[in-house]
Amino acid sequence: MEFYEVVRRRRSVRAYKPDPVEEEKLLRILEAARLAPSAANRQPWHFIVVRDPQKREQLRKAYDRDWFVKAPVIIVACADPTKAWRRRDGEEYWKVDVAIAMEHLVLAAANEGLGTCWIGAFDEKAVKEVLGIPEHIRVVAMTPLGYPAEEKGPVTDRKPLEEIVHYDGW
Repeated sequence: MEFYEVVRRRRSVRAYKPDPVEEEKLLRILEAARLAPSAANRQPWHFIVVRDPQKREQLRKAYDRDWFVKAPVIIVACADPTKAWRRRDGEEYWKVDVAIAMEHLVLAAANEGLGTCWIGAFDEKAVKEVLGIPEHIRVVAMTPLGYPAEEKGPVTDRKPLEEIVHYDGW
């Protein structure tokens, strides 16, 4: 698919077919995340691929939605803040770095005909408990991954450029 078509077709999917995700597609999607840029090339990210149905069900403790736990794959995007770059004023960039990698992942999934839905409203402590994530690692986002159960059209509900773009100042 052409890049701008991928961007237009990427949608948040909340209904998945039970069909498994092919290993080669999963690896291409993870490779896209791996190739994302990061501040000072620190690459502070880690991705946990959850395919085990029992583990996915246990993630309900962190985000209690049927459609989420029934997707054939859940990807949990984490950061190691100790490995991330910090700006001079102390601002940490691990969330930004992982967000960029996740967006690469989400667009790659759309290119493969797979659906995702960025999840940020989760109980981090519960995710860490279910997946055995070390204390110093932070969970930034999760997404189900699978074949959409319904077809959606391109994104249309975005603000026009005139409302969000400023030239040479605010």
